[in-house]
Amino acid sequence: MSERLEAIISGRVQMVMYRDFVCRKARALKLTGEVQNLKDGTVRVIAEGTREQLEKLLARLCHGSLLANVRNVMPVWKPATNEYSAFTINYE
Repeated sequence: MSERLEAIISGRVQMVMYRDFVCRKARALKLTGEVQNLKDGTVRVIAEGTREQLEKLLARLCHGSLLANVRNVMPVWKPATNEYSAFTINYE
């Protein structure tokens, strides 16, 4: 059964390859969704898949890329919407 994880990550998470890190980890876990930088300096992740795989991603979000300094991860669990067919970086 699929679930949806929405998370806002704060700290030094922009300009440190964090989105690329998240995208690679999510794809390796066979998740769908997106990662996006927000104007306030945080990063938003929306991922869908099994709870087990999403929990693995959540653990990786807390550590981040080599240059990142994650201060806080605020996860929200929701039912999956199945609106994504792959995991991508949203550059908007």
